[in-house]
Amino acid sequence: MSAVARMAVLHLRTVAPYRTQGLLVFGLMVLVLARSPVGLVPALALLLAPLIAVHPFVVADKAGLETLYAVLPLPRRTVLLGHYAWALASFIATVTAGTALAVLLARAEGVQLGGRTLVTMLTLSWTLFAVNIAIQFPLLIRFGYARISVLGTTMPLALVMLAVYRLHLTIASIQTWLPLLWVAGAAAIVTSAALATHAPRPRA
Repeated sequence: MSAVARMAVLHLRTVAPYRTQGLLVFGLMVLVLARSPVGLVPALALLLAPLIAVHPFVVADKAGLETLYAVLPLPRRTVLLGHYAWALASFIATVTAGTALAVLLARAEGVQLGGRTLVTMLTLSWTLFAVNIAIQFPLLIRFGYARISVLGTTMPLALVMLAVYRLHLTIASIQTWLPLLWVAGAAAIVTSAALATHAPRPRA
């Protein structure tokens, strides 16, 4: 296992005590969006997956884990990339569970959810998540969650939702842009990670 993967596993263990809260939020969102299975996965990717992804920052601030990270025999770049690896794992786990439920709900509702619609739904989910994380993580890494919590969590969400509203993004309207959206999401994450790893250490 690589050092970055070990950091992601450390984050998993760090947030494990809070899994019940995450499952409750997941269940609540499923209940609210049960009659809209096509919108379930993008909603989870926009609201829940980033919440899980940033939780190690919350715990780190509360428990002073940044001090532990600083004394680990790992380069700072590895520690920071571990944050991004954890974020991607959070996205994959959330979207996988959400997609399985969306397919079941779609069958129960008699809604067509397969082929191109499913791919489009996953593409939109990835783009929403990637842009959100790309904005949040450099801020959280630079300033820490305690200082940037409100701005770091609400500003990316507001910007992404504004973009969706202004561009009138729907499952049908983005189908011709699928490859571009996958690339744009990946580019946003890569650029964000590059900025974060070259940023100064958090201020004391």
